[in-house]
Amino acid sequence: MLLQKQSYEDYKYVMGDTGNVYLGAKYAYGELLQNEDVPFKIRAIVERYILPQSDAGTTLESDFYYMTADSFAYRTYRQLKVKVKYSSLVEKKSLFSKGKKKKVYETQIMSLEDFVKMSPAQKQSLGILVQEIVVNKLAMMVFVV
Repeated sequence: MLLQKQSYEDYKYVMGDTGNVYLGAKYAYGELLQNEDVPFKIRAIVERYILPQSDAGTTLESDFYYMTADSFAYRTYRQLKVKVKYSSLVEKKSLFSKGKKKKVYETQIMSLEDFVKMSPAQKQSLGILVQEIVVNKLAMMVFVV
């Protein structure tokens, strides 16, 4: 049981480089607001624009998985030029089994616009698991709160 909790916590992280901020998808919005490692501007955006239409217990993973193009959250994240890092099941030829294919998870990054075009049923059929949300720092800098 402890191992499961630890692996769940592994997807709660905040990282950054010169161009992006990376948020682990297991974070709930309430946790993001309390985490001092999350840039203040992201916390302010979540508090003012996302939470009025959502719940503090909603995870980033769940919100992005079920997000629609007509939601206010989508329009907010689109302004931030968000990308979604996810894993999906794909068939690959096995190197050790002659001609046999097996399903493995492959990690990809997709723009929010393309990700939202897929329905939850399509995402489920592809075995998509949202891992990370990538926020563009330049877009965040020009976003007016």
